[in-house]
Amino acid sequence: MTSELILAIDQGTTNTKALLVDATGRVLHQASVPNIVTYPQPGWAEQSATALVDGVKTVIAEVVAKAGSADIAGIAISNQRESILVWDAATGKPTGPVVIWQCRRSAPKCDALRAAGHAETIEAKTGLALDPLFPAAKIAWLLDNTPGARARAEAGELRTGTVDSWLLWNLTGGAVHATDHSNASRTQLFNTESLNWDADLCALFGVPQNMLAEVKSSDTNFGVTAEGATALPAGTPILAMIGDSHAALFGHGVRSPGTVKATYGTGTSLMALTPNRVRSTHGISSTIAWSQNGHVQHALEGNISVSGQTAAFAAELLGLADAAALSALAETVPDSNGTAFVPAMVGLGAPYWRADARGTITGLSLGTKPAHLARAALEAIAFQVADVYSAMEADTGSPLGELRADGGASRNATVMQFQSDILGRPVAAAAAPEVSALGAAALAFSALGISMPGVPAAGRFAPAMDAETAQKHRQRWQFAVTQTLAT
Repeated sequence: MTSELILAIDQGTTNTKALLVDATGRVLHQASVPNIVTYPQPGWAEQSATALVDGVKTVIAEVVAKAGSADIAGIAISNQRESILVWDAATGKPTGPVVIWQCRRSAPKCDALRAAGHAETIEAKTGLALDPLFPAAKIAWLLDNTPGARARAEAGELRTGTVDSWLLWNLTGGAVHATDHSNASRTQLFNTESLNWDADLCALFGVPQNMLAEVKSSDTNFGVTAEGATALPAGTPILAMIGDSHAALFGHGVRSPGTVKATYGTGTSLMALTPNRVRSTHGISSTIAWSQNGHVQHALEGNISVSGQTAAFAAELLGLADAAALSALAETVPDSNGTAFVPAMVGLGAPYWRADARGTITGLSLGTKPAHLARAALEAIAFQVADVYSAMEADTGSPLGELRADGGASRNATVMQFQSDILGRPVAAAAAPEVSALGAAALAFSALGISMPGVPAAGRFAPAMDAETAQKHRQRWQFAVTQTLAT
């Protein structure tokens, strides 16, 4: 048995984690620190770029201290996607915040491009609907709203990148500015057919191409750690970089089309592999899952803006301690008593793509109790996933199979059973909570010629609801969504 160890970094929205993983997928040591998201204006969401780097250094130091003299073969990085920042190429200092994926400040830019008739071209080249979720318009906003930034960018003095690029820059002491195909494909500046930064897209969004990172295969040796950059020895290689949702699919062991992965986090991402590049006609994104040895694997993906966060939001509204308390309250009633909660607090993502939508609660009656609202909030997580799953099925033209689930809500048996019921498909919840980190580790092991097994299922859920009842639930939800989009 091989003795190599990989230090996997999972830089998420709410937490940054480090896991020391062996080739069997066993986690030997781990550490975690929370991340702060600030909301300076309605619809805005951002983080501190330096705080994210400091968090990565902290978790690396904790794991290295726990591991003692263990020999670490390399680093793997999975990261929150669509979050973007700009920094000084000479000093490495950020010129502003990390504008994260949930932020809607770039909506006016997207609206202007849509009004000018560019939405179709952008989607054809990138596979992504024109929406503030994606980084291109956010980069333009940062350049236009930071004094002197646009002129400095055009002069080649600034760099921009997704969080993986920012971490790589810092880990290598500013020696490497690169990203991988999975992250590049989410920027709305990368042509997923030609596999290059697209000059026309850069011109449309107003992003100087000289700011952008070099795009490499996800399993490339991206560089080595600089002296003093982390608690690891200088020269430790960074063997893999991949977006967190893509990493979760890889971590589940999915290597061929037919199975759908859902990562239930702050938002939820569903992803399914496709044999080739597919142009969606049902509100789903076409994306790149990963690349290995230069070979690109394509996928369909649906992004839900507010998913697991729904439970925390509803718990606060109801004066409950946390999402666990909300779940306990929801389980005191058999259903939502006709109530539906559409959590469009930052708009609706796939398959609707309505950034202007806002959350609604429908079906209230004098018989509605707090427990019914709690139940409706949990059901909303599953309903949104079912909408995306159905749209994916329509795009592929054939039935999809089992749903592989990971993330916080996947550990909630009530949500998973309801998910299986309304999908009419089996759901397998992952045994390990850190599937994204394990997927990044598996990709790094593959770069070393080592095959790490996929994460096994801890719980399996089969449909227990009759099809007619499930259909009535879906109709109730669709009515609520229609009401939301009409307001």
